[in-house]
Amino acid sequence: MFESAAPLVEEFRALEVDLADPALHADASRSRKVGRRYAALRPVVEALDEYGRLTGDRDAARELADLDADFADEVEQLEGRLAVVTSRLTRLLAPRDPNDDADALLEIKSGEGGDESALFAGDLLRMYLRYAEHAGWKVGVLDEQETDLGGYKSVTVVVKGSAVDGVGPYGRLKFEGGVHRVQRVPVTESQGRVHTSAAGVLVMPDVEADEVEINDDDLRIDVFRSSGPGGQGVNTTDSAVRITHLPTNTVVSCQNERSQLQNRDSAMRMLRSRLIALAEQEAASQASQARKSQVRTVDRSERVRTYNFPENRFSDHRIGFKSYNLDAVLGGTLDPVLDALAEQDLSERLAAGGR
Repeated sequence: MFESAAPLVEEFRALEVDLADPALHADASRSRKVGRRYAALRPVVEALDEYGRLTGDRDAARELADLDADFADEVEQLEGRLAVVTSRLTRLLAPRDPNDDADALLEIKSGEGGDESALFAGDLLRMYLRYAEHAGWKVGVLDEQETDLGGYKSVTVVVKGSAVDGVGPYGRLKFEGGVHRVQRVPVTESQGRVHTSAAGVLVMPDVEADEVEINDDDLRIDVFRSSGPGGQGVNTTDSAVRITHLPTNTVVSCQNERSQLQNRDSAMRMLRSRLIALAEQEAASQASQARKSQVRTVDRSERVRTYNFPENRFSDHRIGFKSYNLDAVLGGTLDPVLDALAEQDLSERLAAGGR
């Protein structure tokens, strides 16, 4: 049934040989790539091995059941286990984003609504932090611009964690990208009226420096004095860095660290991720409509969610998902909607075909 996966098994065996070669580890870049590909193929090969073993056991049990009816129950049990493995293999072998197993950079920016939007951006950040904690992931802040009321004009964090069946933080969170709308009574509202405001979320794969070619001549690097909280020394030197990628007019900045060099490293990390996300959008615009629907959500202009506080309602407009446990969602209970989005994505990838 899964004969087309044979080349993947051959590739996996070849990677095993490469990883056993001491010469490989002298090349850090190649070693990372081989290790990452090996980790991505391992669950596929293990599932294929299990599928083959269960198929053989089931066929043997069927033959014995013709002679002894007691083996019929064993056939039924093996059929059930095969169904589970078949479903898993179908997911693993479906066409997928090559960055699904990567860590993620998550950027949240306030939008329409002024101070209320910035406060909502802070709510979204805390929601993702709690989800990451539940998932056993680690989160680090790369850049943040806070407001006087405790919200965020902008905040960028890196989410790091192990991939499960080829899906890491980026693969799990990538459909969070887009406009998130909130409907509630703002803390600054004296008449008790419900207002609507929004914040934008962008999710990007965190990629290694050697995975994106960036020409130094294409960069304009400016330094400036950090603003906002940061402690002694941060706001008194020109340590903040702004980098503009001239060919795409992509601008990133970082001011969180005391050192200009550290801020430059973080800004370059953000730039690499932005360029990868931009390349994916450009590729999607030339692909089939099914593929476009999968990646369009990295565009912050796409309105994806509504968080309605008066009704305790949480809605994802892309898949018609709705629940009335907004308090739990903001507490990090995101698995139901993330699972639903993943199922929709799987259906579209299977419909697109190929690998």
